[in-house]
Amino acid sequence: MTAGVAVVGVALAVAAAAITGGSPEAPAPSPEAEAATTASGLTPGELAGQRLVAGWEGTDPPRGLVRLIREGGLAGVILFDDNVDGRAGTREAIRKLQGIGRPDGLEAPLIVSVDQEGGLVKRIPGPPAASAAEMGARGPAYARKQGRRTGASLRDLGINVDFAPVLDVARPGGAIDNEQRSFGSSPGGVIRTGVRGFADGLRERGVAATAKHFPGIGMIATNTDAASQKVRTPKRELRRRDELPFGAFSESGGELVMLSLATYTAFSDRPAAFSRQVATGELRGRLGFDGVSITDGLGAAAAQAFGSDGEIALAATGAGADLLLYTDWREARSARNLLRDRLDAGKLDRDDFEDSVARVLALRRGLGH
Repeated sequence: MTAGVAVVGVALAVAAAAITGGSPEAPAPSPEAEAATTASGLTPGELAGQRLVAGWEGTDPPRGLVRLIREGGLAGVILFDDNVDGRAGTREAIRKLQGIGRPDGLEAPLIVSVDQEGGLVKRIPGPPAASAAEMGARGPAYARKQGRRTGASLRDLGINVDFAPVLDVARPGGAIDNEQRSFGSSPGGVIRTGVRGFADGLRERGVAATAKHFPGIGMIATNTDAASQKVRTPKRELRRRDELPFGAFSESGGELVMLSLATYTAFSDRPAAFSRQVATGELRGRLGFDGVSITDGLGAAAAQAFGSDGEIALAATGAGADLLLYTDWREARSARNLLRDRLDAGKLDRDDFEDSVARVLALRRGLGH
């Protein structure tokens, strides 16, 4: 906006106020600004907790998990197969979780997430009816239909975040290719069916999509759940091939990106989720992603090989990952306590925590019940 246009706009607002007898109204703060204001007023324990998502065993959430949520010690939960008690039972459990009272400013819906990719990775009976590879082969319209059906099914249960689609560009013989979890072997194919197909379909039914596993694990031979993996792909190829679908996802308004636990030697000697060069420099600086980033599950072999649970939590938050994903709520509680104590002692940058938590709160407020 030029200075002249700005002056005219102010003059018109003043004139309108004079005619109506009122005063020009200040513009309403943006959701992001409101979330930032909330984050600035949180306690160290609440700030630490809003960077954690955790799971539990069994169909009934344990008392400790409920207490942690009540204290503002979790931003959300993840569901696995053993948490699913039929559609009615699962729906009721999620309703109870969302009904837990939380501290002021943290009343927004909890993140309730699940890995519902299709094919081999599907926690809830029902759609999608095909693997990512099958959706990629059948085209964008089919992938979008599967995304819509999946979103409607999850939303009916109260699940508001799907840890899908996988946007890794497949390589022949790679783990992702063997498991049929990739939408294709070219960036363009993955974008057409994974981003503009499945992810957009989820979004149309009110479920947030998660692009994974940045900056791409289409080339690794073994899943990082089972072993540490070093990727020696040159930076030029990673950027020209593997990062392209994530860039398209970001441009489309993508809500979450999951950070890989593989180590990319072109960028760092640390797993991507623990590397500031990747989690902040590549994802936010280069691709301009302004949504929420989340680590892959921190119980994975590749994460555990990095160091102690405390070292993992500090490395992930220090790298710029907004959310840390734990399958066990007790590990999340330990991480919350460590991060809280470091924040309280001034040993961690509170501004960085507030920035991440503001993004998380803005996401949560947009999820709805």
